[in-house]
Amino acid sequence: MNSYNQGDLLKGINSPEDIKKLSKEELPLLCKQVRDYIISVLAENPGHLASSLGTVELTVALHYVFDVPNDTLIWDVGHQAYSHKVLTQRKDRFSSIRKLGGLSGFPKIEESEYDCFGTGHSSTSISASLGMAIADKLKGNNKNVHISVIGDGSMTGGMAFEALNHSGATDVNQLVILNDNGISIDKKVGALGEYFTLITTSATYNRVKNKIWNMMGGNTSSYRKPKSIFSWLLFALKSMFSGKSNFFEALKIRYFGPIKGNDVLVLVKTLEDLKKIKGPRILHIITKKGKGLKEAEENPITYHAPGIFNPTTGQRESSDSAEGSPIKFQDVFGETLVELAKINSKIVGVTPAMLSGCSMNCLIKEFPERTFDVGIAEQHALTFSAGMAANGYIPFCNVYSSFMQRAYDQIIHDIALQKLPVIMCLDRAGLVGEDGATHHGVFDLSFMRIIPNLTIFAPLNEIELRNIMFTAQKGINFPLVIRYPRGKGYIVNWRQEFQTIEIGKGEKIRDGKDIAVLSLGAIGNNAIKAAQELEKEGVEVAIYNMRFLKPMDNSILEEVLNKYENIITIEDGVEIGGFGSAVIEYACNKGSKNNIYRMAIEDRFIEHGSLSELQKLCKIDSHSLVLKVKEILSK
Repeated sequence: MNSYNQGDLLKGINSPEDIKKLSKEELPLLCKQVRDYIISVLAENPGHLASSLGTVELTVALHYVFDVPNDTLIWDVGHQAYSHKVLTQRKDRFSSIRKLGGLSGFPKIEESEYDCFGTGHSSTSISASLGMAIADKLKGNNKNVHISVIGDGSMTGGMAFEALNHSGATDVNQLVILNDNGISIDKKVGALGEYFTLITTSATYNRVKNKIWNMMGGNTSSYRKPKSIFSWLLFALKSMFSGKSNFFEALKIRYFGPIKGNDVLVLVKTLEDLKKIKGPRILHIITKKGKGLKEAEENPITYHAPGIFNPTTGQRESSDSAEGSPIKFQDVFGETLVELAKINSKIVGVTPAMLSGCSMNCLIKEFPERTFDVGIAEQHALTFSAGMAANGYIPFCNVYSSFMQRAYDQIIHDIALQKLPVIMCLDRAGLVGEDGATHHGVFDLSFMRIIPNLTIFAPLNEIELRNIMFTAQKGINFPLVIRYPRGKGYIVNWRQEFQTIEIGKGEKIRDGKDIAVLSLGAIGNNAIKAAQELEKEGVEVAIYNMRFLKPMDNSILEEVLNKYENIITIEDGVEIGGFGSAVIEYACNKGSKNNIYRMAIEDRFIEHGSLSELQKLCKIDSHSLVLKVKEILSK
């Protein structure tokens, strides 16, 4: 049992069955105690705060009304599902969230029977829920309700629309809950966000709808027939007062709402009524991101994942770099992009809903007309960038490495095949730490390497990141991938005069006669540290910073193969098909007999934990390299 603030009512709740034993009048108190508990735990154990605070009432209502896990419940993305974890037999382990060996920060199918489908990336929940609903129907069971909770930010993802289009053509027992808090991580963008606002702010529509509701005694039984009087009236009202047809009902999905999403009694009543209805339907709820913590309500972007904070005042522990220490790679990217945009009017910035995360908010402050947050739409972001490049602009398209997986065909078909000079910046490359398996950017080296016409660069440090960005904006005739890690860099004085980097050229950064280490990217700093440790023991390790995965520096490879019997490659990506594999392929083609050892991530998904813990687990930390060198030289 942990010592965090649970509250007397919450202490007695160990599963959804315990919630169902409560009276409706007790539910508001339970919500307060759940919210207080989440705040008290996350104040000391950083996680996704504001989103989960906004969905407490919804979570309690869902578990009060429905029979989860027989009724399936899928949380889109899943960072808003902390209260779901608290109420489904994981309360006393909640303080382990996002820690090595602890609870995942996202729903995870192996973790609990109440997590019927794992999530982490956006816009997947409606598709998965629909698949489960149709599978149930094929089994002859259309009784269980299949529920997906999706935010207004995730609703901008194309996959959500594909699923809705399919759902509307069925008669399955599916309920989509649109959790509209007006914001995802950054402020939501695009016409869909404006449409939701139009619906929710139509005072006339809401007033007339409520009058009709009251005249019918709050009874929604007439909803059971799609062409009931009430259904037709609401459709007419929505069309009249929004000035256009209701989008969801045009897809033959019955739309209800908007209603207050932070009023648990309103939610319970509405969900009880909707439970009686069959067929695909959507409930639109309005919630407050950060609900219950004043600072989070006022600044939901900062408090999306605020780090350590005071649970009473909400004041955050400073996460900014202390004076005299390096700043984050993402901030170097953002500030450098602004510098370059000031001297090159052709530069534009593109990102799929990660304006703050990749620090492109720096650019939008200076050049709003040249910065494009396209919403959660990675495929569109890449092809949109390709179009900009085809018309003479220089797009820096920044996508998290793990999210770039979603736009693979666009990289091949729309960019590489046409040799368009799009600069694809992969933030959060390599292991990312506490967000875990869904967010590690460990596959990009392998899946990018096999695509013709791509040039792939991984900077050792912040200065190399700046210089490759400078080099790219001077004019290239090929698509370029720049991948760099999450978190702080290595150099305090990183803002140095720009220098052009020669494409395809690496560098020797440390000489040594005993063994050679070839590194790619920031993981090379682990190699440098290991070499320094080994030097104290009289072992001389040569370090080569390869910089480019494609094209590789063949002159370095020839030098190393001719000079060293034993060679180690190290990378922060998967072993299969990665940097080490490329070196081995080159050596094999040359008929070389050298001993080449790869240090990379083995063929499995890596879970959550701190970056240092995970590097040690994957044996790509400096100490593991020291041990590897000793093992090889002892043979």
